Amino acid sequence: MRRRLVYALLAALVALAGLVVTMPALSAAVVASPASSAAAPVRIMPLGDSITGGPGCWRALLWDRLQRTGFTNIDFVGTLPGGGCSVAHDGDNEGHGGFLATGIANQDQLPPWLAATRPDIVLMHLGTNDVWNNLPTASILAAYGKLVDQMRASNAGMKIVVARIIPMTPSGCTWCPSGVAALDDAIPGWAAGKTTAQSPITVVDQFTGFDTVADTNGDGVHPDDSGFQKMSDRWYPALTPLLGGAPPTDTTAPTVPAGLTVTVGCPAKVTLNWTASTDNVGVTGYDVYRSSNSGPFTSVGTTTTTSFTEPLAGVYRYEVRARDAAGNASAFTAPVTAAPPPCPTNPPQDTRPPTAPGTPTASVTCGSVRLTWAASTDDVGVTGYDIWRAPGTTGGTFVSAGTSATTSFTQSGAGTFRYQIRARDAAGNTSSFSSAVTVTVTACPGTGACTAVYSQVGGWPGAFQGQVTVTNTGTTTTTGWTVTLTFSSGQRITQIWGARTDGTASPYVIANESYNGTLAPAAATTFGFLASGTGDPPTATCVRTP
Repeated sequence: MRRRLVYALLAALVALAGLVVTMPALSAAVVASPASSAAAPVRIMPLGDSITGGPGCWRALLWDRLQRTGFTNIDFVGTLPGGGCSVAHDGDNEGHGGFLATGIANQDQLPPWLAATRPDIVLMHLGTNDVWNNLPTASILAAYGKLVDQMRASNAGMKIVVARIIPMTPSGCTWCPSGVAALDDAIPGWAAGKTTAQSPITVVDQFTGFDTVADTNGDGVHPDDSGFQKMSDRWYPALTPLLGGAPPTDTTAPTVPAGLTVTVGCPAKVTLNWTASTDNVGVTGYDVYRSSNSGPFTSVGTTTTTSFTEPLAGVYRYEVRARDAAGNASAFTAPVTAAPPPCPTNPPQDTRPPTAPGTPTASVTCGSVRLTWAASTDDVGVTGYDIWRAPGTTGGTFVSAGTSATTSFTQSGAGTFRYQIRARDAAGNTSSFSSAVTVTVTACPGTGACTAVYSQVGGWPGAFQGQVTVTNTGTTTTTGWTVTLTFSSGQRITQIWGARTDGTASPYVIANESYNGTLAPAAATTFGFLASGTGDPPTATCVRTP
């Protein structure tokens, strides 16, 4: 309470003197000691156009500096989210790209933003688009006045920080430089006439020292990293007294780190080295930022020394800046690039395939075949075998019918097929195929038969859902069944339920699950599947086991 009374008294004295608090241009920011935290955070609204909102990284740098210097009981507010800046921050803002101060005022756009966010402090950088549209200074200041009135209607004690906006030199706008200068020259007088003891206006000089060549992204309007740093450095000393900070002291930033070099080594890593920065009080550390794939620079670490090492997983660019105890930060160094060196590879991988398996021998019973073969050999070790099958005695295409970790494989289903085997090792090397064996499997006699009827349930471009109904047409109960599903147009099953298959391509041999293999005479069950592709429906044949 005492602090509030002191501030109110100071503000009243300023008003009686007819003065406005105006912050001079500063080359860097200053430190302030925050007051004890209030129960509720101070709500701060950054208000402006694309210089504030898109991405408006001065907000990120300002938030980061406030946090690092103890001003943690704050909340940036706005109806728009932040994003696109390398420094983590509270991104809420009212930076509306392309908006004019006169447009916001004339269309009464500010009151609902205020109602939604209830700020205690507004940081306003507006007027760039008004000047670009060649509007007179008087019209812009009139809009400022209406916006201030709306802020005070929302919060009678609103603290308002208004910027003398940064200069601009966009192509084709010959009047822009003089228009900005005229507006900025008029802002302090306007603010002095508009400030009150209850709702003071602080003017921040964002104009002086801002270079539209070095501090913008090439368009002469929107700040680059150095421009955003300058803007943050100007907002900070104006904002901290409103947050209960002590008078600013250190205003000098460290020098830029010099001689940034890159050294790469094996295993792939990068080491950065640079010459120490100097400061009027003392450098406390360095921030290292990194960019990959030409993306934005993001913080990857800090150090109190003049070197930094990390693993190198690609082509990266790095830049470094210095910090002092007051939170002042130097500009970034020019970026340097690091590329992974040609480090020795790992020990040679296993590239020798297993020998070919022996020609399989077929043991046929009704409804199934069991294949066995002589084992393959390998310099490291055989891990399994791939079984491939083709329909008929000649022609047709061999496709995967399953795998086995041993030298045998059993498959159900009636018909004539050719089988061949190949071996695999742990490195993924595969042997040549064995010679093929031709097998004819017939249904078991004396137990009747089963039928498999296919139907399409649904379809969509490039895929469909099918269903097969299996019926026991014999006179005795089955203990299991298999269905051979053959597609003629290359369709492939991608998911199956109510049955299972080891196949990866047509023809698919599909076996019952444990719960639906037993079928009494005339009983039926179904299984379904999803498949990719289009074309003729498959043929379905059924073989039952006794």
